[in-house]
Amino acid sequence: MIRRRLVVTGIVQGVGFRPFVWRRATRVGLAGFVENTPAGVLIELQGPADVVEACAASLSVDPPPLAAIEHITAEPVAVQPHEPPGQFQILQTTSGDGLRTDLPADVATCAACLAELRDPTNHRHGHAFISCTDCGPRFTIIERLPYDRPATAMAEFPMCPRCAAEYANPADRRFHAQPICCPACGPVLWFANSGTAATERPATSSSSAALARARDLLAAGGIVAVKNLGGFQLACQATDPAAVARLRDLKRRPGKPLAVMVADLLAAREIAHVDQQEARLLAGPERPIVLVRRRPGSSLAAEIAPGNDFVGVMLPAAPLQHLLAAGLPPLVMTSGNLTAEPIAIDNSEAMHRLGRIADGFLLHDRRILMPCDDSVVRCVTGTALPIRRSRGHVPLPVRLATSGPCILAVGGELKATLCLAVGDRAIMSQHVGDVGNLETLEAIEQAAEHLLRLFTAEPVAIAADLHPGYLSAEWAGRFAAGRGIPLVRVQHHEAHVASLLAEHYGAALPPEGSVCLVACFDGTGYAALPAAANPGGLIRGGEFFVARADGMHHLAHLAPFPLPGGDAAIRHPWRTALALLHTAGLPWDERLPAVQAASAAERRLLRQQLDRSLACIPTTSMGRLFDAVAALAGGSPSVTFEAEAALMLESWAARGPWPGRERYAFDLKAGVDGRPLLIDWRQLVTAVVRDILAGTPREAIAVGFHGAVSRMIDAVRRWLELEAPAVVGLTGGVFQNATLVECTAATLRAAGCDLLLHHLVPPNDGGLALGQALLARHQRLPLGLPEP
Repeated sequence: MIRRRLVVTGIVQGVGFRPFVWRRATRVGLAGFVENTPAGVLIELQGPADVVEACAASLSVDPPPLAAIEHITAEPVAVQPHEPPGQFQILQTTSGDGLRTDLPADVATCAACLAELRDPTNHRHGHAFISCTDCGPRFTIIERLPYDRPATAMAEFPMCPRCAAEYANPADRRFHAQPICCPACGPVLWFANSGTAATERPATSSSSAALARARDLLAAGGIVAVKNLGGFQLACQATDPAAVARLRDLKRRPGKPLAVMVADLLAAREIAHVDQQEARLLAGPERPIVLVRRRPGSSLAAEIAPGNDFVGVMLPAAPLQHLLAAGLPPLVMTSGNLTAEPIAIDNSEAMHRLGRIADGFLLHDRRILMPCDDSVVRCVTGTALPIRRSRGHVPLPVRLATSGPCILAVGGELKATLCLAVGDRAIMSQHVGDVGNLETLEAIEQAAEHLLRLFTAEPVAIAADLHPGYLSAEWAGRFAAGRGIPLVRVQHHEAHVASLLAEHYGAALPPEGSVCLVACFDGTGYAALPAAANPGGLIRGGEFFVARADGMHHLAHLAPFPLPGGDAAIRHPWRTALALLHTAGLPWDERLPAVQAASAAERRLLRQQLDRSLACIPTTSMGRLFDAVAALAGGSPSVTFEAEAALMLESWAARGPWPGRERYAFDLKAGVDGRPLLIDWRQLVTAVVRDILAGTPREAIAVGFHGAVSRMIDAVRRWLELEAPAVVGLTGGVFQNATLVECTAATLRAAGCDLLLHHLVPPNDGGLALGQALLARHQRLPLGLPEP
């Protein structure tokens, strides 16, 4: 007879792990107990030695669907002689500090709950809040850990006797399922017309009637604001051009693609090309929006994603979405906000902010404690590339190789996310949005306080971007001052590189003996340079770094070119295109679309600006080079959202003849006096202009440009002649481009290289905070880069 004490860490609370242990132990007649503690799940098993050891070993075999065991530690303890065989108990949760367990993310409705939802004989038939230990909300309804009902938004809904019996029965799949409820005791739906004040649950409310009214309004071409798991969403028929156009106009979102929700995979394949990997992502428990190629001639309105071939498709994630989508055409399902504002989560707030957009509101009375937008992914080289990491993934941690001090990082200005590095985990926040107003700064503050409260953490430093004008960095400075901790400023591209390495090595730098060449391509990244060399700073974005265990070194970059007017050039790519021509000594031929986009007066003023270098910020940005080539080839001369021009260029390349990808090339030029290698783009732009004037199809030009960028990455690798150049990483927002990544991967793998791609956090600024936190933690911050 022996007794063993086990501590299990990982995602093991709120996922049905205790009843799983109870079933294993009682099945073989063991005594003991299982309980949730701040350190993880604590188990004591007592019985014959061989049975105890076999039961302990079986815990890692076929655990509950949402569980993810990280470690199981075991030690012998004294046998309790008065404990009868077979008396195994589930104890109440032990509270305390030092929490080391992980909270599961909000995940899609499981198959068992879906079957009950659709079964007219089941008492939860049509119940919009059905869930169990294998599915449902977690992050969006919790105030603090451990994850127990009193710490969630469900504390406001006392269980009826039927639900209480299920909750207390270890043999039931709803045992200690904190969101458990049914129509008799759970939240209720109701419908409100726009312009009313029906933000509180009506005395007589029928969820089925409310759902029917919302569906009727959608079928009639209306716009409905739906209170979903992580916040409000705006819905309309995706097949109705007038409804989509009206939604765009009212939401102030003129061109950015809108996500589309369909009832099932069959409906997804009717509107888009969906391969096997994309189907797995669509139907997985995370239920992200998956970027797929739109099927020509599909029923989708052209206004869904004007000017590009890709569309974001999702399947229903929550029971309410299943009920809403059944039998209806594809629905637009986009964030419930005005462009640049945080998503609405409160009933009265939503009716105030969205009242001029929505024709009606589908409301309920369960509070959303933390907003969480949909995640976005796309398939690249057979794997999932995160574009936005949020619902379904947050707050699952990135595992680190070593433990360290607690650091809070705030990311950048676009696609803001936070990162809390605590112990040997880095916990990324949900997607907050673009930082540009007071509301988003308040959302950052709420997300920071929520993370610190959940994980009982107190940071010793806060990290932010080096850019002097970022509002996120200003907020970080105030946060640091209020807590009396240092603010660490981290260079943008070094943070990108560190985030990629953290995914693969669990640290900001590779292990001893490893050498990684990392291409970091994006739109904007500030670098501090001596004022005499460049009073306005330099906007970087086409950089190569070599990372070793002893540090990160900047070895190559795109040759600089001017951004006339800074942000004006970003909003109007024709300005960047003409600046490239000016820098390369090429005429502004009026047959070029980018030249045609400007009036004679605009061209005259721009030439004077370039000749005198007035408000012309130098940049090495690969993102801006993509924009300029798109404008030269006939893309939109002005853009309404980030990367719009580059996305158009990718759409052309994905259609084009890939044998033409070697038509262009960059020149590599050795740096002077130890300065970085220069990647000269002038020959490439000259050839692009020649082809445009010769009438070459823009698809062939786009193919050639993508091919040139991919071959340039390998050429830089060969030029630098590193002692171990077989590992190459790709990071930065430009590498959201699946066509570019696949082309580059083929080139590098053919050369025998190992490739590092993002798979846990986005390559764009949504992954920036992870790198900031680790660089701040290790204090390896070469803040100044060599002059160009």
